[in-house]
Amino acid sequence: MATAEAVIQIKWLTKAYGKNEVLRGIDIQVERGTMLALLGPNGAGKTTTVRILSTLLDFDGGDVRVAGHDVKREADKVRRVIGLTGQSAALDELLTGRENLIMMGRLYRLTKASATARAKELLEQFDLVKAADRPAKTYSGGMRRRLDLAVSLIASPPIIFLDEPTTGLDPRSRLAMWEIIKRLMANGTTILLTTQYLEEADQLADQIVVIDGGKVIAKGTAAELKSKVGKDRLELTFKDAATYKSAQDVLGKSVVDANEKEYALSLVINDTNKDVKNILEALDNAKATITAMAVHKPTLDDVFLSLTGKQAKIEKVEAK
Repeated sequence: MATAEAVIQIKWLTKAYGKNEVLRGIDIQVERGTMLALLGPNGAGKTTTVRILSTLLDFDGGDVRVAGHDVKREADKVRRVIGLTGQSAALDELLTGRENLIMMGRLYRLTKASATARAKELLEQFDLVKAADRPAKTYSGGMRRRLDLAVSLIASPPIIFLDEPTTGLDPRSRLAMWEIIKRLMANGTTILLTTQYLEEADQLADQIVVIDGGKVIAKGTAAELKSKVGKDRLELTFKDAATYKSAQDVLGKSVVDANEKEYALSLVINDTNKDVKNILEALDNAKATITAMAVHKPTLDDVFLSLTGKQAKIEKVEAK
């Protein structure tokens, strides 16, 4: 049985399609009222895991429990306590936003009055009041995703599965979704989020599990995962080839990476204040003036590269 604190618990989960092993012994635990981000590239097994947890897909081996209920033997009980938002909006495009919400409320056996009241509440919460009586097919991508998430919350489930909820959204819509997700977390909802966006996991999750090839390759907080990568780096850029060469001579073996085309040098630093001060003083004495400087802290991208030895096929959130 799951512990009192672990409302989502997966032990040694396996799933294969013929000879293709999609999940090869996944172990995951999500504590009540927290968010766990399942991070990995396309094909890593994220969506398969969510489909199994939400009773939409059978599995080959392991033990999977949600709110203490066995996913195989107590599927109906699991469905009563979860909400699911998939990678694409599951809406009736001919119905209005309000009608979609009321219909889902009725399917959850809410009275007509309760379903209507809950729809009104969610339309306000998700900033969809002005579009409430327009057909869903007229909604923008961001509005459709917000409505899809609202539909999954019609019965106020204590556990939510968000399967790449911001895929395909522009930066502004993605940030709006982040704010909605943060409000759910603040209200005590337990969330399992799958994402390809490194920054999304970094910004939202209490815990992160990195999977690749159907296996868990790392788990911990964002800070814990980053600390495994190594130390901070100081990135320096110079105005021309002569200054760049002079700086390289001065810094010598401290340089761990050099980009001659961009006149840029990278150095590992242990003590940010002390090391940066010493480096700048050495460059100043050599009259090697820098044009740009930045301290680069380890990112989740660095984590993935360090763990797998390859660049992650994971997207970063683009600045607008």
